Amino acid sequence: MSGTSLDGIDVAEINLSVSSKPENASNHNTHNDTWKFDICAAETIQYTWSWKDKLQNAINFSEENLKQLDISYTKLLAEVILKFIQKHNVKNIDAVCSHGHTILHQPERGLTYQIGNLPQLARLLNQRVVCNFRVQDVKLGGQGAPLVPIGDKLLFSDFNFCLNLGGFANCSFKKNDKRIAFDICPVNIVLNKYAEKLGFNFDEGGKIAASGRVDKALLQKLNMLPYYREKPPKSLGLEWVKKEVFPLLNASNLLPQDVLRTYTEHIAVQLTNQFKGGDSILITGGGAYNTFLIERLMHLAAVKVNIPSPKIVEYKEALIFGLLGVLKLRDEINCLAGVTGALKDHSSGEIFIP
Repeated sequence: MSGTSLDGIDVAEINLSVSSKPENASNHNTHNDTWKFDICAAETIQYTWSWKDKLQNAINFSEENLKQLDISYTKLLAEVILKFIQKHNVKNIDAVCSHGHTILHQPERGLTYQIGNLPQLARLLNQRVVCNFRVQDVKLGGQGAPLVPIGDKLLFSDFNFCLNLGGFANCSFKKNDKRIAFDICPVNIVLNKYAEKLGFNFDEGGKIAASGRVDKALLQKLNMLPYYREKPPKSLGLEWVKKEVFPLLNASNLLPQDVLRTYTEHIAVQLTNQFKGGDSILITGGGAYNTFLIERLMHLAAVKVNIPSPKIVEYKEALIFGLLGVLKLRDEINCLAGVTGALKDHSSGEIFIP
């Protein structure tokens, strides 16, 4: 799994088990089965500055350069995965399930493109590969995102809300016996950029933001962005951030720490708008370690915050993309139309055999 915040490539060895209730034995799409998981070995392999730069700027590449990037990124993924398998002595692999890295996400134009999902990956790894999970959903008229909610439903149903704080904040919850999910707002894709202006990869614990001041005029402009008034299904991409968010931040001429403080408050406000008092929220993703952001959320919203073990915080998305791959192999629904806006529930992804 590689997310928009460009922290690195998350690689995890996942064990999944499922037990069917007797009445469901002949119907594998009921999703009333009981799933259990174990995150075994897991690590994040950081990108070199060269790769980070390529991935940040790939949105501007020509079609030919994008194709070349796809090939070289597929080779990078294979190297990283093979090293992981060797390092952790991983045996008896059923499949390598890979999200790849999103370069283009414009579902309104019928476009989504994740590099690293070429058939060549299966040959380089000499393993069965399940990948390219978003494309089919967009072809079916969906947003191609979010895809994690099926995992929230099957693995984390004890919580009112599952909130992921990565490059973007997205949430998933049950309403009227239906799963609802959407992207809330950008998070680390913005915070990391301004931390980098001060010479840091990220704002550890939100300490830099905490030292800044809120600019009320900028905060108001951010909170007035039209996206926040749209109803789900809806999703965000880097293109939207570059068009709508960065121009506002750049025009403010604030010090980076004041941008970080104001933008952290913006995130807290947008998160608070999704919840009601007493909700239990499972928070995962790198933003779960942003103590200042969590404090602002708890100050604005009377919610019960649950931050799980570090492995779940950091590798929940990798875990769920593993689950998506297993559901695809079982020919079961792994993409919910009620979440993405597609024409129907479906089993998304491609299977490549070496």
